[in-house]
Amino acid sequence: MPTRTTMEVEVDGHKIKLTNLDKVMYPAPGFTKGQVIDYYTRIYPYVGPHLAERPLTLKRYPNGVDGTFFYEKQCPSHRPDFVKTVAVYSRHNKADINFCVVDKLATLVWLAQLADLELHTSMAYATNPENPRQMVFDLDPGPGTDIVDCARVGCWLRGVFDHFGLQSFPKTSGSKGLQLYVPLNHDEVGYVPGTKTFARACAQLLEKQHPEAVVSDMRKDLRQGKVLIDWSQNDEHKTTVCVYSLRAKERPTVSTPVTWDEVEDALAKKDAGLLTFDSADVLDRVERHGDLFRPVVELEQELPKL
Repeated sequence: MPTRTTMEVEVDGHKIKLTNLDKVMYPAPGFTKGQVIDYYTRIYPYVGPHLAERPLTLKRYPNGVDGTFFYEKQCPSHRPDFVKTVAVYSRHNKADINFCVVDKLATLVWLAQLADLELHTSMAYATNPENPRQMVFDLDPGPGTDIVDCARVGCWLRGVFDHFGLQSFPKTSGSKGLQLYVPLNHDEVGYVPGTKTFARACAQLLEKQHPEAVVSDMRKDLRQGKVLIDWSQNDEHKTTVCVYSLRAKERPTVSTPVTWDEVEDALAKKDAGLLTFDSADVLDRVERHGDLFRPVVELEQELPKL
């Protein structure tokens, strides 16, 4: 049995009780709950801008990555007073969902205390859920492919964006694949018509150009040896793992922003390890590079008219 350690900390002037700090959340490397909290505390200056104002869906693992997990959209009722919530109307539930919004370090520490290992965010701000601030492409490797194949498809997609004068920014999913974000950051864009329409057209174009390597349809029987360009994440009701979020894998891997040079290098060397990063790697990277994903929340771009 793990040692059950408890302490009280003060963050942003708020007292937070931390419990079971020695509880192992990732058994293979022996990575503990205390280390999860430490990681999120240290990464907050970089992840904070990507969480601010967005409705957060929690993915909690009370007994670590080998145990059961659950998603939680409704911010827990036992939340401290300092945790900000925003009501977002759900057509499915025909009622408001009060999402947690991370606007301070204390909130992220409290979420880590709840074993919210993964952070999943919307493309839109909580106050305007129908206005995506960015467009995302989730490149998911099918059987017989890996992140190197995703890198190849990502470079093809970048060529499409370049044609329209759009800058794009890659990050690892922290799991098997690669994700590309196109910043928009203005109020005159929706999902349909808008980001979902354009993303689907891009995916279908790449599928037509490279039918041996790319698929745009979710059907599993079509995915052998191909990379799925998942355009469907561009939806008011969908979330994508946030940049710098831990993932519930064997090791504490992280959804990590990378440069296009790194993507091309991994492709040239056919080395998936060059696009795999854990929490220690990421903390070292932000010390050296800062936030490579900062333009995603700052750069204003226009979608072309289809």
